Amino acid sequence: MNNASTALKVSAGIFLTIALITIVVVLFISAQEATKSAQNNFADIQTEMSQASFTVYDNTTVSGSQVLNALRKFQDKGQFGVEVKTGKNTTGSWYFKNINTIVPAGSSGYGSVTTTSPGGSIASASNESEMDYVNPSGKFEANVIKDNSNVIRGITFKQK
Repeated sequence: MNNASTALKVSAGIFLTIALITIVVVLFISAQEATKSAQNNFADIQTEMSQASFTVYDNTTVSGSQVLNALRKFQDKGQFGVEVKTGKNTTGSWYFKNINTIVPAGSSGYGSVTTTSPGGSIASASNESEMDYVNPSGKFEANVIKDNSNVIRGITFKQK
């Protein structure tokens, strides 16, 4: 009887150990899934926040002073360009980097940085005697340029 009692105690201990390990594994797997979900949500929030500074320029009308502020704000952005078309300069000038907008949106190469040097300067955008002069009280149509990877590469401003 003593052996049977000991065998039952050992069996119960093994059963409880297996049950405890199973519970820990199930909790670990569900925690892993929750972590993956949280990481995806965090990545979405980061993307949204990184693009938030551009939403004011996405298919909106802005003033000339906002165009000048955008030129100052984005001058050190790296692989980024701003195109401004004014009443005097209807062909437009690129600032900082030239962005490929000639091929249709969604096509290969659209939104990529080209090798040609940009022609515009902030000084000429502020000088009334220049072709690139941006009238601070003028109205401009603003559009954001995204490349095929959905990365914002530039902004275009066209005076109305």
